[in-house]
Amino acid sequence: MTVKTLEDLLTDGVSGRRVLVRSDLNVPLDGTTITDDGRVRAALPTIKRLADAGAKVVVAAHLGRPKGEPDPAYSLRPVAARLGELLGTAVPLAGDVVGAQAKALTGAQAGGSVVMLENVRFDPRETSKDDTERAALAAEFAELADVFVSDGFGVVHRKQASVYDVARVLPAYAGGLVLAELEVLSRLTGDPQRPYVVVLGGSKVSDKLAVIEALLPKVDTLLIGGGMAFTFLAAQGHGVGKSLLEQDFVETARKLLDAHADKIVVPADVVVAEEFAADAATDTVTADAIPDGWMGLDIGPRTVEAFAAAVRAAKTVFWNGPAGVFELAPFAAGTRGVARAIADSSAFSVVGGGDSAAAVRVLGLPEEEFSHISTGGGASLEYLEGKELPGVAVLGEGA
Repeated sequence: MTVKTLEDLLTDGVSGRRVLVRSDLNVPLDGTTITDDGRVRAALPTIKRLADAGAKVVVAAHLGRPKGEPDPAYSLRPVAARLGELLGTAVPLAGDVVGAQAKALTGAQAGGSVVMLENVRFDPRETSKDDTERAALAAEFAELADVFVSDGFGVVHRKQASVYDVARVLPAYAGGLVLAELEVLSRLTGDPQRPYVVVLGGSKVSDKLAVIEALLPKVDTLLIGGGMAFTFLAAQGHGVGKSLLEQDFVETARKLLDAHADKIVVPADVVVAEEFAADAATDTVTADAIPDGWMGLDIGPRTVEAFAAAVRAAKTVFWNGPAGVFELAPFAAGTRGVARAIADSSAFSVVGGGDSAAAVRVLGLPEEEFSHISTGGGASLEYLEGKELPGVAVLGEGA
């Protein structure tokens, strides 16, 4: 598949041209305060290169999951303000997605300026399952621009109007961030240096089952942490108290353990509490001795050391999903220990977006100590599963 790139667009020349950039700016907010601006900073290079080349840059993005209508709680206003701070120039925000305000704002743009459309998910057609509805919105996006740059890797696994359909009606290019993500992930699925170690965490086995099954034939070691670990511990016949458990997947976990006993490593000890709270009384117990009425909320120190030893021996590491409830101090040590081991290793290390990327920043670990921090949790996993990413595939179709 041949895809036109940002470099191709810049070579052709963008001065004075209107460029619609689909970015992933879905940042966490506390009210109107951005608590992690990693995605804004990741989007910056492509936007800045286009603006510096004289383009009229129109940024499209979503935030959260509004119900297809304007909702002040999901306005991109804080994001536009932060992007403006990083660019060193104001980034005006349209009061609508493709309406009169968006047309007026983009119509008045000067070369080298950047504006932002309001949350694209305020328009129900953005996420519609109806191809005709999405195409209609894409046509309205196309009225605001001359070319399209897809740079939101975190959404390329979605068949949505601002991701997929607009690339079918405007000349479309892959942005620098999307290209960098694909290059890194191709190293994980091609011929990675060995030993190849994958660390998976997060809440549910069901969310990661497809990627587990896709990766097991390719990896040397699969380390299982987070809430999903308790389904595997139950599959080993251990009681897990009130820990998160997907009973419907216990048998699946058992089969995976039986078939890949030489690769799958589950926690040897866990940090438990009677309740999910920052001030809860805690204890560390072996994985086969979780008391009734208690819940596991982090991996224990023996497990951290075992995981760290596997990481230290690795040449390639992929990490997706925290080892525990890192947002609460009593249950952050597992995720911090695993992240620190990955950062200290000499391996080619990829942090698979989402909560893992947030954990790196929340725990204060230097991002430059990892080879790559992905901006797309779901997109990264679907790529590793071998699925086609609609927002990437469409770039090869040509407008």
